[in-house]
Amino acid sequence: MNDTAMQALLVAIVLLPAAGSAAALLPAPPGLRGRGPDQAVLRHGITVSGLVLLLSIVLAAGFDHDRPASMQATTDISWIPALDIRIHLGVDGISLPLLVLTALLTFLCALYTYFRMPEGPGPRAFVALLLLLEFGMVGTFVALDLILFFLAFEVVLIPMYFLIARWGGEGREPAAFRFILFTLLGSAVMLLGLLLIGLRAGTFDMVELAARHGDGLSHGVQVLAVLAIGLGLAVKAPMWPFHSWLPDAHTAAPTVGSVLLAGVLLKMGTYGFVRILLPMAPDGMRTLAPYLAAFAVVGILYGSLACLSLVRPGAAGDLKRLIAYSSIGHMGFVLLGIATLTATGVNGALFANIAHGLITGLLFFLVGAVKERYGTANLDQFAKGTGAALYGNAPRLGGLLAFGAVASLGLPGLAGFWGEMLALFGAFDPGAGLSRPTYLVFMSLAGLGTVLTAAYLLLVVRRVCMGQHPAPAAAVEFADVQAHEFAAWSPLVVLTVLGGLWPAALLSLSDPAVHNLLGGPR
Repeated sequence: MNDTAMQALLVAIVLLPAAGSAAALLPAPPGLRGRGPDQAVLRHGITVSGLVLLLSIVLAAGFDHDRPASMQATTDISWIPALDIRIHLGVDGISLPLLVLTALLTFLCALYTYFRMPEGPGPRAFVALLLLLEFGMVGTFVALDLILFFLAFEVVLIPMYFLIARWGGEGREPAAFRFILFTLLGSAVMLLGLLLIGLRAGTFDMVELAARHGDGLSHGVQVLAVLAIGLGLAVKAPMWPFHSWLPDAHTAAPTVGSVLLAGVLLKMGTYGFVRILLPMAPDGMRTLAPYLAAFAVVGILYGSLACLSLVRPGAAGDLKRLIAYSSIGHMGFVLLGIATLTATGVNGALFANIAHGLITGLLFFLVGAVKERYGTANLDQFAKGTGAALYGNAPRLGGLLAFGAVASLGLPGLAGFWGEMLALFGAFDPGAGLSRPTYLVFMSLAGLGTVLTAAYLLLVVRRVCMGQHPAPAAAVEFADVQAHEFAAWSPLVVLTVLGGLWPAALLSLSDPAVHNLLGGPR
């Protein structure tokens, strides 16, 4: 595929969700209303997100896999000449998988919503916000100008806030407020760091800044930039101790909100570390990498211990909240891989990003389905006695939940294994200038986190899938996996298996690009 066609594809992928969001607020033409305006706007969401997914697959098929370290499908247009801010877009082997993951999860959420619209003001605003959210997520992964990156990074806040505050469950308004307060405060500090880099370097162009590898920026400037930008990215990641907004947001969010929050929004933070800080402020990252690794390891252990506390009988643990805490631990492995400053560790972080998006997206779909059937996500309420007996009440749903759990704990042969293993390998032999004994301690503690992760996830399977508990009351709708659920979940299952059996599909894309960002073989 020629460069012009690739460029047009990427521009269409970025602009279609924004145009679709605006169109969702307009009255549907009479011939397209189906059974009514509500059905028409839900179909509109499926159509637009499906077209974005199709174009993303075509873009991935046309991507030149022989040069994944090079930016492809690039658009570079002057936007604000006085500040040298440009509309600069492109993809490489790092951003392309995240772009496709975003398009896939958004489409699956739109499809799921068509059959399971959450209670709230109505589908018109919901679909408009969902597509606007996709616009911001896609824009973040393809932006190649620091200011453009920041704007796309911020676009996602408003739609996610309203998705939680208007269509969420109990406690939705305080949870939405905490989400936007934490992320806005982090973003304000991050903007100062982006301006510091851009003004000191004389350009906001991310490709040019990455090619310089910190030349022209003093060590002090780089450290300040990593502190400021890293704080904003750490809030979104979420890194301990800036994680406290996450469990409330996930618990209150509607199912599709939780899927996109865990599957994509958290990746925006870790992507920023790789795309911006590693290549643009390498000396600052080398100085602060041990502290980042320490916070990452604390997050791994903290998330696992919190999940163990929630899963014990009598704790009245919420299953959605448990999966949210598990994300803190899993994203800790991503941050640890980045903090090793090695190609092995960073490749592991990028692989874990994709694996976590697939597996945790699936888990939130499944937990949402369990909550709809039992009327609650409280483990003690639907797992009385020996357990909830999901294997007996809905064997396919129980089997999928068990699959998601073992994938999340990093079972070899599934996608969750490779990212965490490579992050640990990176910590075993960290980058130049980093203390190997210190990182061996980090590796050992992170390894303990994998054991704790297996413990709480197996306890979840035991309490939810096994036991002698009778079926729910007749007043509660209870059924095994339905057709629309199978359609929304099966791609995630297939890709989780494919990623585990064929990791080279992702690593062959990311590895050359990672070496390029790190300034050569490391």
